[in-house]
Amino acid sequence: MTIQVYYDDWPEYELLDSGHRKKLERFGKYRVIREETKAWWRPELPEQEWEKAIASHHGEDPGKWEFHRAAPQEWRLQFEQLTLEARFTATSKHVGVFPEQTAHWRWIADQIRHAGQREIHVLNLFAYTGIATLIAAAHGASVTHVDSAKGVVAWGKRNQQLSGLDDRPIRWIVDDASKFVQREVRRQRQYDAILMDPPSFGRGPKRELWKIEQHLTDLLADCRQLLSPEPLFVLLTMYSLDQSALLIANLLQDMLRGYGGAIEVGELALKPTSSEKALSMSIFGRWSSG
Repeated sequence: MTIQVYYDDWPEYELLDSGHRKKLERFGKYRVIREETKAWWRPELPEQEWEKAIASHHGEDPGKWEFHRAAPQEWRLQFEQLTLEARFTATSKHVGVFPEQTAHWRWIADQIRHAGQREIHVLNLFAYTGIATLIAAAHGASVTHVDSAKGVVAWGKRNQQLSGLDDRPIRWIVDDASKFVQREVRRQRQYDAILMDPPSFGRGPKRELWKIEQHLTDLLADCRQLLSPEPLFVLLTMYSLDQSALLIANLLQDMLRGYGGAIEVGELALKPTSSEKALSMSIFGRWSSG
């Protein structure tokens, strides 16, 4: 099996440099420095370039932001027809977008576009601020968006409003992903596509415990029961250093046995402008029916 590597491709984002467990990035017109446990090597750019960042994040989440000059609390980024709000928050080093996932966003759009005129229902689990949700909705799908964090679901709704997609059929759900899927199975709901981006560890809105090594296989088995008779695609992304793309391939083979189609696995990476030191960010597996 071939392991694919897809790189970010988005004018609004640039990995300027990485090293010493940090990365220097540009989101829109603003430079920031964030921790990056996967960047073990030495930086390429001189320290003066790193000093141009308007803000640096220190410590593991939640950690804290240190501002080196005047900086907006929030600003806007454009991805194709979407307008997205980036933010500095007190609860995370993340600013609302994961730019390495641009390859996924375009793949989702292509899958829906090539499905023709059929009605498509998408389930997005651990859905964060909703960029994949909005991509699917913008291309005609009905989407159920599930995340346990009320704040990021509200952030997703804000992105929907900014993108002029208020009329699109999106259900915004604050819930524990596993419990929500179990209820949907009992309701005999069906979806044509399922997206999942589970954390290694987390808690639901009622402090439900999630550990990926203990709970993911059961979640995938439950998700299989939600697939429509002619599903289109399944996408699983993981950010854990302890896992591999081959592990995801095995999980998706179990989940989708008997459905035919094709499974692709690989890594999502950021390609720097200052060197050839690509930064691997996550592993993924994606299945499509045709």
